[in-house]
Amino acid sequence: MAVRRIGKMCTDATAFLLCDIQEKFRPSIAYFPEICVVAERLITAANTLKIPLVATEQYPKGLGHIVPELDVTNATVFEKTLFSMATPEVINHLKDKRPDLKSVVLFGLEAHVCVQQTALDFLEMGYDVHIVADSTSSRSMTDRMIAFERIRQSGGFITTSESLLFLLLQDAKHPNFRELQKLIMESSPYQGLVPKL
Repeated sequence: MAVRRIGKMCTDATAFLLCDIQEKFRPSIAYFPEICVVAERLITAANTLKIPLVATEQYPKGLGHIVPELDVTNATVFEKTLFSMATPEVINHLKDKRPDLKSVVLFGLEAHVCVQQTALDFLEMGYDVHIVADSTSSRSMTDRMIAFERIRQSGGFITTSESLLFLLLQDAKHPNFRELQKLIMESSPYQGLVPKL
């Protein structure tokens, strides 16, 4: 009997993928500042847990570089023209850094283009794909929400940053629990994923 995939993760078989949070997108992406706040939390978590972080820049000559509020000092950054992050360079890098890779945590821009195509490519290769909804957006909320549904239909897991971090920690006795707890003491900023009450 085949085991149903339910999206559990462990730190030593996971990589974080930051997709194209670049300067030229700033004026047009829904909830751009809020996406960046959560992305920086995820970057800090990756560094703390020693999880490899790969970041991409879509055609940086035209779209600029990753925004300065995101500290990608410890990330490996790749330029690309392919919409998907699953370029040969990224795949080879991940195989080298994480030979036992099972799960990718994906967040960034735009949900319905580069994020969705990246998710589909990694799903097709057999990886579990976790989309961090509160750190992923598009210009249009319609495109954003339909992209999440499309990825879910294809077998991806849609989650939030806080849920993801607790899933990685698994236990309050984890040596990094207190550090990561500080990251989520303040809830993620509102970004239109649910109606305001």
